[in-house]
Amino acid sequence: MAYTTDLIKNVSIAGHGGTGKTTLFEHLLFAGGVIPKAETVESGRTVADSSPEEIERKISIHAALAHIERNDRKINIFDTPGSSDFTGDVILTIRAAELVMLTVDSRTGVQIETIKLWRTLAGRNKPKGFYITRMDEERADFDRTLEDLKEKFKVDPVPLVLPMGKGPDYKGIIDILNGKAWFVQGGGSALEKEGPVPAEFQDALVAAKERLIEAAAEGDDELMELYIDKGELSAEEMRKGLIEALAADRIVPVFTGSALKNSGLIPFLDFIAEAGPDPRNAKDIGITADGGRQEIPIDPEKPLSALVIKTTFDQFSGKLSWVKVITGKLSADSDVVNVSENKKERIGKIYTCVGKKLEETRELYAGDVGIVAKAVSLKTNDTISAGDTGINFLHLRLPEPVHSVAVNALAKKDDDKLGEFLVRAAEEDKTFRYEFNSETKETVISGMGELHVNIILDKIRQNQKIDVETHVPRVPYRETITKKAGAEYTHKKQTGGHGQYGRVVLDISPLQRGEGYKFINAIFGGAVPKNYIPGVEKGIVEGMERGTEAGYPVVDVEVSIVDGKYHPVDSSELSFKLASRNAFREAMRQAAPTLLEPIMNLTVFVESKYLGDVMSDLSGKRGKILGQDSIGGGIEEIRAQVPQAELLRYSIDLRSITSGTGSFSVEFDHYAPISGRIADDVKKAAEAFKVKEEEE
Repeated sequence: MAYTTDLIKNVSIAGHGGTGKTTLFEHLLFAGGVIPKAETVESGRTVADSSPEEIERKISIHAALAHIERNDRKINIFDTPGSSDFTGDVILTIRAAELVMLTVDSRTGVQIETIKLWRTLAGRNKPKGFYITRMDEERADFDRTLEDLKEKFKVDPVPLVLPMGKGPDYKGIIDILNGKAWFVQGGGSALEKEGPVPAEFQDALVAAKERLIEAAAEGDDELMELYIDKGELSAEEMRKGLIEALAADRIVPVFTGSALKNSGLIPFLDFIAEAGPDPRNAKDIGITADGGRQEIPIDPEKPLSALVIKTTFDQFSGKLSWVKVITGKLSADSDVVNVSENKKERIGKIYTCVGKKLEETRELYAGDVGIVAKAVSLKTNDTISAGDTGINFLHLRLPEPVHSVAVNALAKKDDDKLGEFLVRAAEEDKTFRYEFNSETKETVISGMGELHVNIILDKIRQNQKIDVETHVPRVPYRETITKKAGAEYTHKKQTGGHGQYGRVVLDISPLQRGEGYKFINAIFGGAVPKNYIPGVEKGIVEGMERGTEAGYPVVDVEVSIVDGKYHPVDSSELSFKLASRNAFREAMRQAAPTLLEPIMNLTVFVESKYLGDVMSDLSGKRGKILGQDSIGGGIEEIRAQVPQAELLRYSIDLRSITSGTGSFSVEFDHYAPISGRIADDVKKAAEAFKVKEEEE
């Protein structure tokens, strides 16, 4: 069945690893009648964690999507990974959903990944709420967790439900809006049951309802006036105010329960169905042909447009493209335009899904999320439309990879197969990168952490049956000069018939860091004819490909040809290219050459108790601390500049220092000179690499 835009709700469940996201997702599907039985993560049979690597590791690695039909509405629910290694799949669900619910464990309170997700959501003005999990377990404390949310996020979250008891005494939850209690019914096989609110919780209900009325009144000026006049609001008036306030991101709702006991599920689903943000109030961002930004409301009345948010490959169904429809509707067996590729694309079958199970549908309306099968040209971040609109939707804002390894197949015959797999893996996961570095002669794969990269390597070995070896990638050093110098070189060769002759005189001088390369033709009087100057510059550029210190590319040099000589018969562009290449290298040797290393901007997120150890470690890595701020929740943000050579295994080092709780981002900033023992070590390593190359 295809649902129209006004009947669609999209919600993503996100949060720190181990806070119960997948368990909540599974039991919501059970409560919604989608599955006959809720499985445990440990069983390896949950709807969300269905891949071999998820089953083996007992963690979510990929985003999962399912839908529940509730009160004549369709609720699309995403389950997401909790580890920062797989944050790419979290971000795509944030883009596709109009509401993000952050899970927080009632025993431990707010944790680092939840704080980072909150910052991401706040930057997007995305409606968001909290679901406090595991209320039936020892050390569970709703009130303490609520205070933790207030302190760490500087908000006043609004409970929509209250727990009845905690730990072993947990009995269920109270639906504040409707004044009903929902009681736990034995084990995990029975749904919660509605009943009257016990007398012992009446005072708590009255106080919570007063807070809820205030929050609802804040969502609508008329309701605020009504509340001031009457001192109360009806349930229907409260619902209206909450819908408006949540859609405008002015309130942060809080739910709670125990998923394993099927508690706190039905009131949550009913609230999402009735009051969850309407896609028609949301907007996406389009990029125009001239690079400008344009807000595009989700609108079923306009012609089709949609964004591909994810690509997967299924052994039975082939290539699957996840799409969020922004305007109009997407129909099966129709022709569309892939605006990003400027190609026509035939849409064949369209599906909705419950985890890996695909359910065929004929249409997806604006606001809905579904899957297109076997669309050849479609890839993640592509825009599709009814015609060539010239507008591409803004790409997913994904973080840069932070952990890299060089990889190669042990058997040469597997090289092509390895390359094909890596290309496909990079298409499936946009936070995974694969490239062949022609400078270092290495195939380098990069991901969001050691676990992310190791899972890719395991797939190569186990699924593709390719034996591979890995090593730390070579650092892309550079060389430059520190003073002016000049040199001349005459290329002369006589082998019978026409010979080769070209003489050049070059001056070189250093440029400011980052300026790259500048060529000046300072020839006067025709010493070198103009038609040979292109050969001169080609020779200089070739000479800069391998410096004289360790064979790394040369940067930040200005080169002038000031004189030369040619022969009317034997000169050629090739002769001047060879002469210029050798003249440049000779001049460079006289210009006090030096090595440059890449310096990276590093941002580290750690709990306060690890701050000293992390900063000490960065100092030992030749890092320069630029600043440090508390971002709330006992989490510190450290900003530093560190040589890339010191960060090649930083994901492993930081995990060790912070017991796996720290995370970081890194990006290139500039090149800086190195000398002494460090430079000597780089030269020795370069020489060893050269010897190895020659042996191979």
